Amino acid sequence: MLTSNLFLIGLAGAGIALVFAALMVRKVLKQPEGGEDTVRIAKAIRAGANAYLKRQIRTVLIVFVPVFIALFLIAFLPPWIQGAPLLGYNDGYTRLLSPFAPFAFISGGFFTGLSGYIGMKIATRANSRTATATKESLNKGLRVSFSAGAVMGFTVVGLSLLDVTLWFVILRFGFGVANPVTLGNTMIKFGLGVAFMAMFSRVGGGIFTKAADVGADLVGKVEVGIPEDDPRNPAVIADNVGDNVGDVAGMGADLYEAFAHAIIACFALGAGAGFGIASMLLPILICVVGVIASVIGTFFVKTKENATQKGLLKSLHRGTWIAAGITVVLALPITLAMGWIPNESYYGAYSGMAGISGGWIWGIFACVVIGIAAGLLIAFFSEYFTSDTYKPTKELAESTETGSATVMIGGLSLGMKSTVGPVLTVAVAALAAFFASGGVGLGFQAGLYGIAIASVGLVATLGINLATDAFGPVADNAGGIAQMANMDPEVRNRTDALDSLGNTTAATGKGFSIGATAFTAVALLVSYWELTRDSLGAIYVGGGMYESAISLINPMLLVGLFIGAVTAFFFAALTIKAVHKAAQCIVVEVRRQFKEIPGLMDGTGEPDYAKCVDICTRSALRKMIAPSLVALVVPIVVGLLMGPSGVIGMMAGIIVTGFVLAIFMMTSGGAWDNAKKYVEAGNHGGKGSEQHKAAVIGDTVGDPFKDTAGPSFNILITLSSSVALVFAAVAVNTNLLGLIM
Repeated sequence: MLTSNLFLIGLAGAGIALVFAALMVRKVLKQPEGGEDTVRIAKAIRAGANAYLKRQIRTVLIVFVPVFIALFLIAFLPPWIQGAPLLGYNDGYTRLLSPFAPFAFISGGFFTGLSGYIGMKIATRANSRTATATKESLNKGLRVSFSAGAVMGFTVVGLSLLDVTLWFVILRFGFGVANPVTLGNTMIKFGLGVAFMAMFSRVGGGIFTKAADVGADLVGKVEVGIPEDDPRNPAVIADNVGDNVGDVAGMGADLYEAFAHAIIACFALGAGAGFGIASMLLPILICVVGVIASVIGTFFVKTKENATQKGLLKSLHRGTWIAAGITVVLALPITLAMGWIPNESYYGAYSGMAGISGGWIWGIFACVVIGIAAGLLIAFFSEYFTSDTYKPTKELAESTETGSATVMIGGLSLGMKSTVGPVLTVAVAALAAFFASGGVGLGFQAGLYGIAIASVGLVATLGINLATDAFGPVADNAGGIAQMANMDPEVRNRTDALDSLGNTTAATGKGFSIGATAFTAVALLVSYWELTRDSLGAIYVGGGMYESAISLINPMLLVGLFIGAVTAFFFAALTIKAVHKAAQCIVVEVRRQFKEIPGLMDGTGEPDYAKCVDICTRSALRKMIAPSLVALVVPIVVGLLMGPSGVIGMMAGIIVTGFVLAIFMMTSGGAWDNAKKYVEAGNHGGKGSEQHKAAVIGDTVGDPFKDTAGPSFNILITLSSSVALVFAAVAVNTNLLGLIM
């Protein structure tokens, strides 16, 4: 029981994160909001963001309620009706769908949405305060916006730890579920509600923000020739609202999902490998250590006045690297302790992590270090290809000298090239973790557990990593407010420096997220295989010989791979098309207002901001449903037709294709955006030049790449995998095409 009791430390870690987030809220709200114009503009942005989220919640409930009812009905059917015996289940808890899963579906969705909601609420209050603070100094503006980002980061980590730990405590102590394998198989399916909510938040928010951004830029900058965030532009408030609902609320839900799935993947793989409860406790303790290290790291984020982009990046690096270093140091004794603490294992052993002791414990610690190092390396590659302090983005900005076509070609090439580093990093790190944790000496499942622990190491310091990402939209809003409130040009210069930094850290955060998802997806794929392996059997190849069903010569698996790959492309097409259609509506509306509202161009007329906000809201909520349904329907249909081997192929196809596409799109979009800002800083003709217009075209194309389709692949991968896990018995019991083979 000692090991199970130690899970209460997870609740303590959640408490530390949430208390620190509350302190950051207090710190931000103590800052002065500014003058009358600043307050008025901030209120308009806040009202638009609140209106969007209220309508999003109503839309999500339309989907969540029937799904909950369906899961409830399935969970409480007798096992023989569910087909559970065909999956080898013979106890009272491990069924096709645990009786607890429908309620975990609701709690996961609730906490995921709540984390994004809290982050957005503080962001919409911090934007005006950041603009006002930046009047005083660049460092003051950085500290206020970073504190707002820290609210998002530590809220996500705190609520995720709370959700996962509470469910373990409920299952273990409330219902007496003692078998680690049962616990692992139950909790791996709890990620469905998290992934569902994250999909709606990320896709819906991404469509909103980029529709407004693209529409505002095409008419305002390119056609009319007015500055960015000019109050005469009818889409300017919608653009600022989008920064909050997409890049704060959506991003928070996205990374909540990555953090939670990394932990529960360890639960399933550790138990399946026979390592006992201690293998589930370890990821919780590492994440608690990461919370403490992240809190310490935030105090080192500060900069000097008139700092360059490189100097600003160093200030953020200082905090994240210190947090990573502290995590490594504290993770060592915690990991070593797993070798001797009393442990409730699958085999009934009470002598440390069953099957892993001695030298292999050091291998598990190495996996934590591998994950942390992989996260830092992925962040470096994202930064290198998107920051205007490095060669790739400077060369992309230089291509504006020859027009928008060369900007587009250069950005596409840059994005494709950028995939090599992150993909190789994940591949090498996964192999290193597999061997370090005993994949050869102890067995295949031990190695897979090492990969899952590496994923936890990668997300352990999410509190500060997400803070460095979430401050960007706050700084972007602050720049818009400074422009619309006619603040001193020096204030706008400072907010632009923070905004450009935020674009780089946003690309870093998105790369960080997709890297964690890639690790976790491997664990989810293996969990599906473990769940269905007794039914996979073999295929007859002739001559009295049989081949494993998990083989590329199996047409079911091969076709599944193709379906998974094309699903990723089709999903991207739906999200980009949604931005395309919504942006067209915004362009038409902005043109209409410039034409029909007297004195609008002169600044004497008042634009109808609410109309653009309403168009974006309706378009985003309507068009986010189709991509979400793709992730839900494809795994079920493939399972019905081609059985478990087809689903395994589909999952592999989505994971590999989605991972590479995500890196490509997010990096291209980030580079186009920062190339535009590099030109706006006075290089290659500066604002208003032909080069600037070419850069704006590149940025406009890159917007749905980096903020809608690209980051949504994280959710596509995990949601489709979660759906496959929940409906595994459907694939086992039907397999319509398999009946004729």
